[in-house]
Amino acid sequence: MFTGIVKESGIVRGIGKSGALYRLDIGAKEISRSVKIGDSVAVNGVCLTLVSVKESVMSFDVMVETVRKTNLAELKNGDRVNLEDPLKAGDPLGGHFVLGHIDCMGKMTAIKRSDAEVSIEVGIPAEFDNLIVDKGSVALDGISLTIGEAGRNKFNVYLIPHTLDSTTLGSRKVGDKLNIEFDILGKYIARLKEAEQGSKITESFLRESGF
Repeated sequence: MFTGIVKESGIVRGIGKSGALYRLDIGAKEISRSVKIGDSVAVNGVCLTLVSVKESVMSFDVMVETVRKTNLAELKNGDRVNLEDPLKAGDPLGGHFVLGHIDCMGKMTAIKRSDAEVSIEVGIPAEFDNLIVDKGSVALDGISLTIGEAGRNKFNVYLIPHTLDSTTLGSRKVGDKLNIEFDILGKYIARLKEAEQGSKITESFLRESGF
């Protein structure tokens, strides 16, 4: 469990195939001192299991399916990644509940800059439209953000200078792919509504049943 509050920017030190898995090595001075083997770490929002730590370099085994469905496939040596260690009992919940399970990838379709903030627009697959609402929560590359406006197959978020400086979003450009995890509460509500609609007793159902 995570909160979407990025703790550190890590640097990719190595990525390659290791048997049936990929091996991802990330340099991180702070988080590498607080985690232990077997812990979960969010890397660009993807929950990965730590398999080794050596001289501030954390190593993770990554399944092929995870690489295929996230922007981890595009990483190369020297790239920055957003890192968050797991939420512990008693820790403040500064963002929202983030599981580290990516729902889809979105594409940055526009960037608008002003003196105080930056607005980015993200396009998403149509089947996820029901999971975005104005002022709702979303995690982009592991960063907890508030949706500004939800549109058809897209939404936008506003970024303050601190977020741009302390995460990878400051270097993103139009066309880049972002890992998206929609708010877990919204997903449960959407699933409940689907179940309710599927269980409605309609006039045609009654007729077919002999009433």
